[in-house]
Amino acid sequence: MSDNSIFVGPKPFMNYVTGVVMQFTSKAAPSVIIKARGKFISKAVDVAEVARRKFLEDKNVSVKNVSIGSEEFENKEGKIVNVSVIEIALKNN
Repeated sequence: MSDNSIFVGPKPFMNYVTGVVMQFTSKAAPSVIIKARGKFISKAVDVAEVARRKFLEDKNVSVKNVSIGSEEFENKEGKIVNVSVIEIALKNN
């Protein structure tokens, strides 16, 4: 797994946007993958779009790939449930 991955979760929205922007600016990463599960999927999409449109518009960053799926996950009660997952790959053109 690359260190160019951002896992979106319960932290404040701008933490993730800053993380994506830092990958492209400070680390000069050629691509960044934003990953999220379950209820954080919509936040991941927002992070990708805000980072791309507001903070990286001068860098010409585009969406390279979006992949969706589901993973088996053990909940607090010990029951196996399926949870949706998304990976959004952004690339520096």
